[in-house]
Amino acid sequence: MTDKRYYQGTGRRKTAVARVRLYPGNGDFVVNGRPVQDYFGNHEALHKKMTRGLELTSNTASFNVLVKVRGGGVSGQAGAVSHGIARALLDLDAELRPTLRKAGLLTRDPRMKERKKAGLKRARKAPQYTKR
Repeated sequence: MTDKRYYQGTGRRKTAVARVRLYPGNGDFVVNGRPVQDYFGNHEALHKKMTRGLELTSNTASFNVLVKVRGGGVSGQAGAVSHGIARALLDLDAELRPTLRKAGLLTRDPRMKERKKAGLKRARKAPQYTKR
């Protein structure tokens, strides 16, 4: 089997979609052409969430992560990146599946914004009722 130049995975969360590529390297993390600290700021919890799959499989320092992410907000994008990294790790080694599955990193979070319904102000908020 020939070694690939990179391993890729697509992650989704809410309306965010992340295309993740893992290159053999020293642990650089680039999101949309910017270092992860510049793109997501100093949100330590988000950074931990994104790198959890790499930490569980002890690949944090052995891969450079290149991410292109679109749509959604900061938290949704971080969730999409996490999902994408987990899928890219599966592309690297299918035997990591039980570890990633147990941590809940392979499951696509199905929660989405509910659509607005006709006659209502938002998805469920009804106009104010007046008796007289």
